[in-house]
Amino acid sequence: MLYCTIEIAISILEAISTGNMISDNTDDKFVAVTRVDELKDKTILPVSLKGTDIILVRVGGNYYAAENHCPHSGGDISLGKLDGTILTCPFHGSKFDLIDGRVIRWTDWTSIKASSTRLFHPIRPLTMYPVKIQGNSILVKI
Repeated sequence: MLYCTIEIAISILEAISTGNMISDNTDDKFVAVTRVDELKDKTILPVSLKGTDIILVRVGGNYYAAENHCPHSGGDISLGKLDGTILTCPFHGSKFDLIDGRVIRWTDWTSIKASSTRLFHPIRPLTMYPVKIQGNSILVKI
């Protein structure tokens, strides 16, 4: 059984009745980033949204939004290489799956250098953001 507050239930009912599934709460709002026909397949689009640097990526018919800073060292991950849904950071070879942000490989370093980097940069996934399509618009929620 699903439980929610009266306020949430009212918001859901209002959204359904008006056909507007974008929340009026600014903290919980999907924001239009670009149009579907403007984002080509296998494209990484860097965007600043609500003061947060993100990337918007299209792979086939799927769209993904993630932080635009590599969790390993903070590098601009929009400059990385895309292989399917796997995004490789151009600086240290860290690899992340855009489906859920999970780490595929932390760095391409080996031995002591690889071990020592984990002390200063603990392994963490890429932060992902919800994406939805509404009409011809791609919306992201920060």
